[in-house]
Amino acid sequence: MQMKQISLATTGFELAIKRTRKREFLDEMDQVIPWPELLALIAPHAPSGKTGRPPFAPEVMLHIHLLQQFFGHSDPAMEEALHDIPLYREFARLDVGMTRLPDESTILRFRHLLEAHDLGLQILAAVNAHLSQRGLLLKTGTVVDATLIAAPSSTKNAQGERDPEMHQTKKGNQWHFGMKAHIGVDADSGLVHTVLGTAANAHDVTQAGALLHGQKTDVFGDSGYRGVHKREEVIQTHPDVAWHVAMMPGKRKALDKTTPMGGILDALEKTKARIRAKVEHPFRVIKCQFGHRKTRYRGLAKNTHQLQVLFALSNLWMVRKRILQGAAG
Repeated sequence: MQMKQISLATTGFELAIKRTRKREFLDEMDQVIPWPELLALIAPHAPSGKTGRPPFAPEVMLHIHLLQQFFGHSDPAMEEALHDIPLYREFARLDVGMTRLPDESTILRFRHLLEAHDLGLQILAAVNAHLSQRGLLLKTGTVVDATLIAAPSSTKNAQGERDPEMHQTKKGNQWHFGMKAHIGVDADSGLVHTVLGTAANAHDVTQAGALLHGQKTDVFGDSGYRGVHKREEVIQTHPDVAWHVAMMPGKRKALDKTTPMGGILDALEKTKARIRAKVEHPFRVIKCQFGHRKTRYRGLAKNTHQLQVLFALSNLWMVRKRILQGAAG
């Protein structure tokens, strides 16, 4: 009987190893990510390797890039993690016969390749097309919202200045420096279909029209989007959209709920709030599950690219159980 080959990721004693939450997480994501579709996007841009050392396979580098998004590793930290953690090497398809592992420069060059060809946007589109085919992304309505992503405010860096593309804004009584992630979410499933990145001082309502998927639909937003239906660019591009914007908190508090009209308006606000709540789930996934609470790079373009990949992965994370159950059935 032929024995199983021992590799960096296998020791022959797997039955005695506990299946940790990290292993369960990577196993589930490995099964639900549409690898062929994503690799097809990268293949036309992959280095040929005609000179110098042969490049690592795009499959290996894509797995490593997604590991970075899952666990918030920088390029140097990702290089060290590949050396330290067998589970990461197993997920990245790094075999025992390989005499070298990707270093931080190789990891950085792959990220730059994705950014140069705007593949973050294409990855989000490919994932959503995959989910639409499975009936998980219906696009029957949209919920729009934005969240602040902090950026380093220190000037103790090589440039001696803060990131010039980031700005500060006041929320409540506190000032924040960084960027905003604006998203459009499917009102039925809570999955993200559009991602935009701006400086933190950009008002939410200025990006509302660009967050729609172009189909006649109902759109829900919090009170920060009041007056959106009067904006010229919204009227020109989405004249048939029905906007459902939350009432200002003070105005709602002043409602007389004992009257029939006051009771109806309050019930309507509760219904709109339940629908809007779905937009918070993707934010929770990227901030709590993936730990993305601060910008990693300088400039809006690089950070927006990362957000597009993160929200594509959050979509898969949110429906992974349904996909796995469907595959098992």
